[in-house]
Amino acid sequence: MAEFSLPKNSKIKPGKHFPAPEGASNVKTFKVYRWSPDDDQNPHTDTYDIDMDDCGPMVLDALIKIKNEVDPSLTFRRSCREGICGSCAMNIDGTNTLACTKPVEECGTRDVKVYPLPHMSVIKDLVPDMTHFYAQYASVEPWLKTKTPVSQSAERLQSKEEREQLDGLYECILCACCSTSCPSYWWNSDKYLGPAILLQSYRWLADSRDEATGERLDQLEDPFKLYRCHTIMNCTNTCPKGLNPGKAISEIKKLIAERSM
Repeated sequence: MAEFSLPKNSKIKPGKHFPAPEGASNVKTFKVYRWSPDDDQNPHTDTYDIDMDDCGPMVLDALIKIKNEVDPSLTFRRSCREGICGSCAMNIDGTNTLACTKPVEECGTRDVKVYPLPHMSVIKDLVPDMTHFYAQYASVEPWLKTKTPVSQSAERLQSKEEREQLDGLYECILCACCSTSCPSYWWNSDKYLGPAILLQSYRWLADSRDEATGERLDQLEDPFKLYRCHTIMNCTNTCPKGLNPGKAISEIKKLIAERSM
C-alpha cells in the first residue's frame, strides 16, 4: 500500500485530463489523487473539468458525477450523503472534511484538490485503510460497562443534567478527520490513540450510568495512549461535526490527575 501525506507543495505528477462537455459555461476543475495497487504507476492526480450547471452542489456530487459519467475507475467511499456515516471523509483543498457536506462554492476560485485522508495507508485512490483506526476504537471497549445487576423492571436512568454531559461526545461519527489532522497521531499512531478514539473514551467516562471509570482510566494512563496529545488543536479545527476532541482529551487528563491527588 502507498503511504500518503499532503505536503505544502505537492510534487505528485499530473495524470490524465478529462475536459468538460462542449458548450459548458460553468466549469469547475477537480484534481483528484489516483493510485491503484493493480498498476505500476506512482501516485498522480487526474484532472476533471465538471459542468456545475449539470451537477449537485457538494464535492461528493462532483465525485459521483465523475464516476458515473466520466471515469468509472475512480474509487471512493460514500453512503449516507448527510454527514452521518463518515464514509466520505477525505482531504479537500488541504482540509480534512466530509465530501457530502463540503459545498463546491466554498472551495475557492482555484482548482479543487481532492486527496485521501493524510498519513494513512491507501487501498486505492481516495480510500484509506481504516483497519488500525477501528482496532484502536475497539481497544477502548466503547460500550456501557456495569457491575450492578440488570433490572428486569427499570431502566438505568439519568437526570437531565447527567444526560447533557454527553452532548458534544455522542455525535462523533468516527470519520477520522480529526485523528488524521493531528501531527502527534501521524508520528505515533502505532501507540497514540488519537483525538477520535480519546473522545470516544471520554464519552463513556462522562456517562453517569457507566461503572468502570477506574478501569478505563487505568487503561488510558500511558505515556503514549493519552499523553502524546500536545494540544495542537488541529482536531477541533477540522471536525466536520463541530466537536471538540481537544477538550475531551483534557478532561481525561484532569480525571487522572484528580484521582492521584
